[in-house]
Amino acid sequence: MKNFGYTESNSDHTLFLKRDGKKLTALIVYLDDIVVTGNDTGEKLKLQKYLSQEFEMKDLGNLKYFLGIEVARSANGIFLSQRKYVLDLLAETGLLGCKPADTPIEMNHKLCEDADWAGSITDKRYPSGYFTFVG
Repeated sequence: MKNFGYTESNSDHTLFLKRDGKKLTALIVYLDDIVVTGNDTGEKLKLQKYLSQEFEMKDLGNLKYFLGIEVARSANGIFLSQRKYVLDLLAETGLLGCKPADTPIEMNHKLCEDADWAGSITDKRYPSGYFTFVG
């Protein structure tokens, strides 16, 4: 990809970017899934043509689902959802039939008093047994 003008992202080795002024084209590769996106239609088409010459590919159209994230487009914007992931977690924990309830929590409320998630990567105590990392 470097020969085609793309640079590998420092934060994600599966993301390749090409910038030309205000134009940006991105290529995301995960196993055998590829996402090509950006605001430069011509560059996107050139990249797709190049990749299809190098690999056997099929254009599936607009992105609808990638790595467990559902993608929906509307006039108001693009919306991302992990509905299936949440439903799978609820099923796995036996909570699928539970009724939802509004439970407002104050900002910065600690859910687990004895865990220092930010300060210590080895301190992973969590009541449900699930580990959650955002980053």
